Amino acid sequence: MGVTDIFNSKQKKIAILIDPEKSHTDEVLLPLIEKINIVQPHFIFVGGSTVSEFELNACIQIIKANTDIPVIIFPGSHMQIHHDADGILFLSLISGRNPDYLIGHQIESAHVLKKMPLEVIPTGYILIDGEKNSSVAYVSQTSPIPNDQVSIAVHTAIAGEMLGLKAIFMDAGSGANKAVPSNMIKEVRNQIDVPLIIGGGLKRIEDIDSAFNCGADIVVIGNKIEEDVDFLLDLKFFVSKQKS
Repeated sequence: MGVTDIFNSKQKKIAILIDPEKSHTDEVLLPLIEKINIVQPHFIFVGGSTVSEFELNACIQIIKANTDIPVIIFPGSHMQIHHDADGILFLSLISGRNPDYLIGHQIESAHVLKKMPLEVIPTGYILIDGEKNSSVAYVSQTSPIPNDQVSIAVHTAIAGEMLGLKAIFMDAGSGANKAVPSNMIKEVRNQIDVPLIIGGGLKRIEDIDSAFNCGADIVVIGNKIEEDVDFLLDLKFFVSKQKS
């Protein structure tokens, strides 16, 4: 089964996000991959707002040599592509109005991606206010959608689907103090038919379960598994239930 098949399946899925800027050496990555192999998530997402080409390449090479879990690039710029990955979220930042992140970076990378074996998943990226200044907002020079403006998020997601995007990713940002609100997830889920990805601020198993119950198809977890062994074991049990 290919990445796109898993992505579009009805099964609820977990992705672990690795930021290559922080993790691109054996010393840092190998202990993290060991923990990820214990959890056995459906995907490993790799990327970040300010990641260099060198950091991305080194990170993906180490990951692919030490796990069979599908690797999907979560790019912050047109330079964040690598032929050894299994897939890439071809992101368009549809919550902002910066043309570079709506279409500019995509034009810069499309001709290279066309020649690569990666599975490309066109994805509408919607930044939601997580009550913490995010690197995405700073780098892209865009403002997140306020977390109480459900209708704006819904209309943005619908527009993304009608433009032909194959997934919607609502993200409160790395280290967010507040996750994407439950009512926002529910309303967006009720209005779109493409896979819905939720990330940012999910720090407990209860947060993950809530996002799934509200309609998320894929939930993205950051560095929480590095910080808390109990969470790691709880997440392993939770993932095994989703796969059963």
